[in-house]
Amino acid sequence: MKIKIKVKAASKTPGVSLRADGMLCVKVDALPQKGKANKRLMEILSEHFGVAKSEISIVHGAGESVKLIEIKKEVSSRK
Repeated sequence: MKIKIKVKAASKTPGVSLRADGMLCVKVDALPQKGKANKRLMEILSEHFGVAKSEISIVHGAGESVKLIEIKKEVSSRK
């Protein structure tokens, strides 16, 4: 499954929400430096979708705020 997401780095409260345009918005509490925000993004998505971090990858946009994410395993449940 591939999903397009908008990442907001350095947020006070991490979390996942759905924007009006249907894109997921993920707030991460890490700075966008040296991959810290991407690492935290993987942790948040892993917890949200109930899959291992190793099952999630950034297909496109690793250095951008809009990313294309691929989840290689079927999602078991959403929170």
